[in-house]
Amino acid sequence: MENLNIDETKYTPLINLDAQKGVFELVGKSYPENTFEFYKPMMDWVEEYFNGNEQETTIVNLEIIYFNSSSSKLFFDFFDLLEEAHNGGKKIEINWIYDGENESAIEAGEDFKEDFEDLNFTLVEK
Repeated sequence: MENLNIDETKYTPLINLDAQKGVFELVGKSYPENTFEFYKPMMDWVEEYFNGNEQETTIVNLEIIYFNSSSSKLFFDFFDLLEEAHNGGKKIEINWIYDGENESAIEAGEDFKEDFEDLNFTLVEK
């Protein structure tokens, strides 16, 4: 399976999805003009990854500095995919990486952790 790499822009995060290492990284801001269109390649890739990949553990590193409400909805869909894979027996570790001075990032991480309590969700201050 090919890796998926999307460069960071002023409005969208860096996305690196590495099938061989089992590491997903999203870093930056997320307020694209059309959120679901922007993230569609990532969501399709993640579905395909979990349908055919036999990595023992998948590590998801999210360092999202700022995101808008449509990105929040997309992240819920993303965590739903991860939760579905987890419930199907996949081992997934999620790291929500935040700056200690960014209260909205801390709160968002806490909310996601609470909403997806079945997932191994760790808040990591950088």
